[in-house]
Amino acid sequence: MEEKSNEATPLRPKGDRIIDASMVSIDLSSLVEQIRQETTWKENDRNAITVFKTKGMRIVLVALHKNAEMKPHTAAGVISVQVLEGQIRFATGQQSAVFKKGQMLTLHENISHSVFAEEESVFLLTLATPGGL
Repeated sequence: MEEKSNEATPLRPKGDRIIDASMVSIDLSSLVEQIRQETTWKENDRNAITVFKTKGMRIVLVALHKNAEMKPHTAAGVISVQVLEGQIRFATGQQSAVFKKGQMLTLHENISHSVFAEEESVFLLTLATPGGL
């Protein structure tokens, strides 16, 4: 398997990291600390970093400031959301529920949903990418 990595950028100077290999070790605590130190976090209501990306799956670490909202959107694949810190409200057109640290949810593809941070929160988003995108 070919190893793939991301390179550092001016907005993410600590960006060098492996994002695909036969085995990828991911230190979530260090990555949470890293995205909280970045300019994007300091100047906006959120920040995120892709921690794994391969054919068929993508994993993204997302941090939201209190009262940040991800407006309604859809995902082309099945997703899971695992709350690592804080508390979020996850809503679809039919349901709304609050999730806190240690809880997770799954959602099938093409369902409109939104996320609201009831307090500063961090969650791990896993997306099954259809067709291996």
